[in-house]
Amino acid sequence: MKALVKTESAVGLKLEDVELPTLGSDDILIKVQKTAICGTDLHIWNWDTWASNTIKTPMTIGHEFMGEVHELGANVQNFDVGDRVSAESHITGLNSRNAKAGKLHLDPDTVNIGVDRDGAFAEFIKVPAKNVIKLPDSIPDEIGAILDPFGNAVHATLSFDLVGEDVLVTGAGPIGIMSAAIAKHVGARNVLLTDINDNRLKLAKKVCDVETLNPLKEDLKAKMTEMGLKEGFDVGLEMSGSEQAIDQMMGAMIMGGNISLLGLPSDKIKFDLSKAIFKALNLKAIYGREIFETWYKGMALIDSGLNIENIITHKFHYSDFAEAFDLLNSGKAGKVILDWN
Repeated sequence: MKALVKTESAVGLKLEDVELPTLGSDDILIKVQKTAICGTDLHIWNWDTWASNTIKTPMTIGHEFMGEVHELGANVQNFDVGDRVSAESHITGLNSRNAKAGKLHLDPDTVNIGVDRDGAFAEFIKVPAKNVIKLPDSIPDEIGAILDPFGNAVHATLSFDLVGEDVLVTGAGPIGIMSAAIAKHVGARNVLLTDINDNRLKLAKKVCDVETLNPLKEDLKAKMTEMGLKEGFDVGLEMSGSEQAIDQMMGAMIMGGNISLLGLPSDKIKFDLSKAIFKALNLKAIYGREIFETWYKGMALIDSGLNIENIITHKFHYSDFAEAFDLLNSGKAGKVILDWN
């Protein structure tokens, strides 16, 4: 089968012929139809410090995908060949304290598809049946392929009560934009999304009806006054990993405000802890999805009318993968889909 493989310690990927995965008794073999490129995949493509310290070559990468059930392991029940599916990319263990308590998203023995084991940028992928999610007819194929990053947004955004609250989102990448859309959809009063990339702010306007601001061109305090915020934002969703954005968010929060931290800095940053302490802020670090409650909530949000289709800006055949990665590196794209049909 064809697959996009990290074959060596260098920038890029190679399209190669690899062996079909060997199916275990508890696995499902999925014929991949659509995949989406994640920021993690871009790190691997660029072979930055994190990627070079993490990825063991050769590795088929990719973890955002949807497809159809092609073959079932001997012990697998409740699935049929031809079912449309996606999958939770964090394969958890059973032995840790958190796993035994049902807190699967906190299991330290988690193995990541496309990072620790071969991934979804291939014609077929095998996944443990426990990780496979059936897709309802209401979710199109392209949206099914981005439920993993959408789940990150759902987990971070719904960590705190948003009804009637004023929300600041820093970082208008796809997850930040989807987070802003979720906040508005579930009843936030005001949502302000900030980024220094005007292309991303323009895309945000196509996805959701929220306020936007480029902090290099506009003053945040003045914008807050314009929005009628006298004390600050109630909830902060940090999606950028930027030292400057994090510091600005700390200064813009109300006393006792709540902050979800999902953005990952590319290196160590300076953090003024005194701001968080003197404002009595509640900080929650987010990693992945809350398995599997986030999947339920995410699909329920879509069924209730949340429309995130415009976050997908480009579609390529998998053979044009180099063009797709170059586009993402330019910062002029939202979610990019690779078609494996």
